[in-house]
Amino acid sequence: MSRRKQKRRAPGAWIIVLLLVIIALLFVDSSVRIVTNEYEVSFSSLPAEFDGYRIVQVSDLHARRFGEGNRRLIEAVLSADPDIIAVTGDLIDSDDQGETAREILTALSPIAPTYYVTGNHEWDSGGLDELWDIIEESGVVSLRNEYVLLNEGGASVVLAGAEDPGGPRDMETPEELVSAIRRLEGDDSFIIMLNHRNDRLERYAAMGVQLVISGHAHGGLIRLPFTDGLIGPGRDLFPDYTEGVYTSGDTVMVVSSGFGGPVRFLNNPEVAVTVLRAG
Repeated sequence: MSRRKQKRRAPGAWIIVLLLVIIALLFVDSSVRIVTNEYEVSFSSLPAEFDGYRIVQVSDLHARRFGEGNRRLIEAVLSADPDIIAVTGDLIDSDDQGETAREILTALSPIAPTYYVTGNHEWDSGGLDELWDIIEESGVVSLRNEYVLLNEGGASVVLAGAEDPGGPRDMETPEELVSAIRRLEGDDSFIIMLNHRNDRLERYAAMGVQLVISGHAHGGLIRLPFTDGLIGPGRDLFPDYTEGVYTSGDTVMVVSSGFGGPVRFLNNPEVAVTVLRAG
């Protein structure tokens, strides 16, 4: 009788083992397989010349490598056909003071014009002095509460970059930066703001910034159905604004889940592509 009971229990045990194997494989896949997601965002105020413009985002790498020389990441960016590349912070980490940054930035800048803003981990790492040298050598443009004009067919939009607030307290604020842009480029300027942290949507909406591109949240680390991720950057549960497109008034924010995080589940490393549409 005991043998018959053991036989009856066996199928259930195999099912449990199979489920554990599937979960383990999903954890591995969620950590190493890069996905490319496109987010189309439309604006009536966008110059028609920028319709279809592609901003390819690399965020929150945290010194990770995807293949030798970060080959798989570079190939994903190249395949995304960028007009520009936006590196939105947390490129380095405390255990890597520049080797990975040099590797990735040197490879990205020949693909398309590449722009960088700091994240909180850059300020915490103690490696910023070396990083500034690497950025300059690689040809990447660092936007330190600064802006440039992007030009297409005689039209232009503003690409601005806000420093992460983990820096010096006397840094220029985003409000001061946007005010300067409006004063110098006109009140009707279309502004794309690169900003590492994902918690500033309403703040930029109050300034009338049209598009914000952010990271920081790592997609909420663990993404289950009907959630926007389980764990936020501050270890808060069920955070907001972790991946995808969010709006407040006429302001749109695109958040990339990036590449880093101590654990990821159903949340693959992401190359985020923001596709601009006019109208």
